Amino acid sequence: MKNLSQTKASAAAVRAARAAGRLILANWHRPKRVNVAEAHDIKLELDVRCQKLITRILRGAFPQIALLGEEGCAGNVNSGYRWVVDPIDGTVNYFTGLPHAAVSIALQVHSPQSTVHSHETVLGVIYGPFTDELWTAVRGGQTRLNGKTVHVSNCSKLEDAIISMGFSKSQGNLEKSLPHLVRLARRARKIRIMGSAALELAYVASGRLDAYLERTINLWDIAAGGLMVECAGGEFHTRPAAGGKFRMCADNGRLRKKLQLDSLLK
Repeated sequence: MKNLSQTKASAAAVRAARAAGRLILANWHRPKRVNVAEAHDIKLELDVRCQKLITRILRGAFPQIALLGEEGCAGNVNSGYRWVVDPIDGTVNYFTGLPHAAVSIALQVHSPQSTVHSHETVLGVIYGPFTDELWTAVRGGQTRLNGKTVHVSNCSKLEDAIISMGFSKSQGNLEKSLPHLVRLARRARKIRIMGSAALELAYVASGRLDAYLERTINLWDIAAGGLMVECAGGEFHTRPAAGGKFRMCADNGRLRKKLQLDSLLK
């Protein structure tokens, strides 16, 4: 990363992720204040508070770098560098008492070759506060879990694969996604629908899942985890979808053709 200290950026992202994780745990058994309750989603006041904490730490260390987050932006997000933040990925899980949520932070640099809003992720941090697991990755390096290198699985047979899927609730996307669910449910060992894209991608990078796919997803859900899959030896593919969202598939590099993932991206 030219003109930017990789070590300093990684340390700031880790510090911010852990700070937000502590705040998430501190409020786990407390009443949750809902800011917005949508048909298929929930936004908590704690989401906003966590992002403000992350923003304060990241912008304090790098005031010149913009921040694009689920709960708002700071600075010019089309500039050379930007942070991409999901303060609580898995808010509905968290709200309903399911301990499966994470903090996701990515650092991106402008890249005309990138398919992701002309920016490429160069650093990623995902922190799972309920398990105290910290995934880190820097482009060109390895993915690490609590400091130890992790790799994608060696699974090459669809009947042995454990696959995670996510679903947009629009009629059009359900009509296109459900045939894949039916086909894979009959052929794969197990299908999982877990509710935290960041953790699902970290699990693919760690060999816990063999693949993860979703037709409509936000940038902040996948920016850090996609890099982790690649740095762990897997494949991560996105294509733009309507409304600034993405179609996404990630696997261990051995299953894409068998999964027919290209058809999911259409």
